Amino acid sequence: MRPVAHVLVTRQLPFPALDRLGIAHDLDVWPERLPPPPDELQRRAADAEGILSLLSDRIDEPLMAAAPELRAISNYAVGYDNIDLAAAAARGIRVGNTPDVLTDATADLAFALLLAVARKLPEAQRDVRAGNWLTWEPAHPLGQEVHGSTLGIIGYGRIGRAVAKRAEGFDMTVIHTGTPRAPGLSLEELLERSDFVSIHAPLTPETHHLIDAAALAGMRPSAILINTARGPLVDQQALIAALEHGTIAGAGLDVTDPEPVPADDPLLAAPNLIVLPHIGSATHTARGRMADMAVENLLAGLEGQPMPHQVTDDSQ
Repeated sequence: MRPVAHVLVTRQLPFPALDRLGIAHDLDVWPERLPPPPDELQRRAADAEGILSLLSDRIDEPLMAAAPELRAISNYAVGYDNIDLAAAAARGIRVGNTPDVLTDATADLAFALLLAVARKLPEAQRDVRAGNWLTWEPAHPLGQEVHGSTLGIIGYGRIGRAVAKRAEGFDMTVIHTGTPRAPGLSLEELLERSDFVSIHAPLTPETHHLIDAAALAGMRPSAILINTARGPLVDQQALIAALEHGTIAGAGLDVTDPEPVPADDPLLAAPNLIVLPHIGSATHTARGRMADMAVENLLAGLEGQPMPHQVTDDSQ
């Protein structure tokens, strides 16, 4: 019979996979809607052998040091920049993620944002609800043409390629920054040539504020920026200024820095901007499969086996 491990789950997941985990091991599930505060997270992790974490949970070296029995971490996300991989590797702690499953859901949302910003859908909806739909008007509200335009994709991995596939239906010209095996355009050339720019790059020290004031100044005044990757890839203060001064025509964000954005943040007052609450993977299918994969990773890791979707410390 397998030994029962103590597992910390940092948020309630309304999916059958969590029941499977609970049958095999002893669970401590954080019950609140907000993530556990850092002190509480560390306290609860102290006797945990496994952790099922979310992106909002910082699993760093001090937490691991305070959890001497910890041997498996499964992140309920494709990203894992919230986990100190070097510290985990030094401790022999396996780390897993949930890749691939949210590709189509996130690509769908990226394209939905692109269309919504381009055609000014929020503005049109506000007019209807405010009684400002007086008649059919020839010049209100006028948006950008998507069909036949140029889409620049920053980060041509799974999600970037899925967005490119959707762009084919709109006869868009797709350009991209490429991959390590197939280099594409430089960032500067891509920004200069694109009518729409969609970001799908990972967050690393090198890509932090990849889109800064200089990058925004290199875009077309009619261009629209979409970010469904990670908030810190974009310098939000520079984006606010670019939108206010007409440096670019608009933007759509599913991710911000920080998350959530405070209600009084100047970002929310910027013109021609849509901000969503990080819902790129928010479909029943994607989130359910993510739960399955996260549990499969944890079950394997707790048995001392390689995880089905294991990540490694890239710095080693």
